[in-house]
Amino acid sequence: MKNWLVKKQSTEALIRSHRREHIARRLQQPPPSQDTSDFVLGAIDGCVTTFAIVAGGVGAGFSAPVILIMGFANLVADGFSMAVSNYEAVNARREFADAARRTEEEHITKVPEGEREEVRQIFAGKGFYGETLEKIVCIITRNRKLWIDTMLNEEYGIGQARGNPLRSALVTFVAFVVIGAAPLVPYLVPALDLHRQFLLSTLLAGVMFFVIGMAKTLTLGRERAPIYSGIKTLLLGGAAAGLAFVTGWLLRTLAVG
Repeated sequence: MKNWLVKKQSTEALIRSHRREHIARRLQQPPPSQDTSDFVLGAIDGCVTTFAIVAGGVGAGFSAPVILIMGFANLVADGFSMAVSNYEAVNARREFADAARRTEEEHITKVPEGEREEVRQIFAGKGFYGETLEKIVCIITRNRKLWIDTMLNEEYGIGQARGNPLRSALVTFVAFVVIGAAPLVPYLVPALDLHRQFLLSTLLAGVMFFVIGMAKTLTLGRERAPIYSGIKTLLLGGAAAGLAFVTGWLLRTLAVG
């Protein structure tokens, strides 16, 4: 009975979201920002790599100051490296889109009939034919911007969303450093012994993994339960830290042996 009620409420909400006025409002909204994916990327990687260093250091038998130094050194260096990598990736996609747009503009100017035929064959492949197909071709090729945008989307798979390389790099770096610093906080408290520092670090890292996973689902509007996403991210981060701990412990055992 409860499942039936939940499904009914979900169906009613879905129907409401597809009313004419809701659809019009949704389509008028700008493309989704890339900030969320950049933040999640930096946050998860920052927390995973930093806690992996903590776990590996504990497994290797390092002291708290050594773990702290290694953790913060990695936090800044790896965060900067990841920001640069994301900058280059977003910039490369942007350059590719610009080059594709210039190519289509040139082709439409020099061989318009050939480009019209491309549009015709693209929509014929979608199941349109006859008079309907010709009307679609006429409407699209009558508007130069629409024509170019259609070719970019259909021929190159390039959507309207345009990333900002510098913004993506900054969001990634901030997320990496801020979230990645969480597992190191207990090591800033010298009054705690090493065992308690590691337990608190593990707790903070687990909370961060779980919150990031939930936030990712809620922000992106996914239908899957946020708790499921949080648990999944927690398990993945925990697996990475576990591997680091075992590696550190094995290396210490081999070195001592």
